[in-house]
Amino acid sequence: MAPAASKLRAEADLGAFPRRALAQYLRLLRLYPVLTKAATSGILSALGNFLAQLIEKKQEKENCSQKLDVRGPLRYAIYGFFVTGPLGHFFYLFMEHWIPPEAPLAGVTRLLLDRLLFAPAFLSLFFLIMNFLEGKDAAAFAAKMKRGFWPALQMNWRVWTPVQFINVNYVPLQFRVLFASLAALFWYTYLASLGK
Repeated sequence: MAPAASKLRAEADLGAFPRRALAQYLRLLRLYPVLTKAATSGILSALGNFLAQLIEKKQEKENCSQKLDVRGPLRYAIYGFFVTGPLGHFFYLFMEHWIPPEAPLAGVTRLLLDRLLFAPAFLSLFFLIMNFLEGKDAAAFAAKMKRGFWPALQMNWRVWTPVQFINVNYVPLQFRVLFASLAALFWYTYLASLGK
């Protein structure tokens, strides 16, 4: 009888862990919203880069001896922690205040603000900061912007427009950075699976 009760208690504890983790996350969001979103974004960004590298490494069967670049996840963690998390937090707060849900055409207006103003600025900032974190000079940044900005922005609009429509219109404000960070995790992994 005791082993069965012990097994039931262990199974109940397994179900309790996600609830406790969610409760703790919600508590941290309430107490330290910017720090919690920054840490979440940093961790998920680093994980996305790490998974992308793993997929790329599997696709390059001829060069399996090459090790993973630990600097890549570190750069993404820094970018996620210091840029994506805090900037996302304040951008979504601003959007919620400036375009309340009850405003006429709020859903479309929010999406246009995000896609036409925030996305290009955020992508430019991404290129600039990654260029800096990679130790490259201004000429490399200019070349990257000239060569890669427009194609990257077009792909961003194609893929992220439906994601951001859901995010800015249906996801509760406190979870928007988390939602976007989770989408980015899958986005990095998907790009790596295509060999890009």
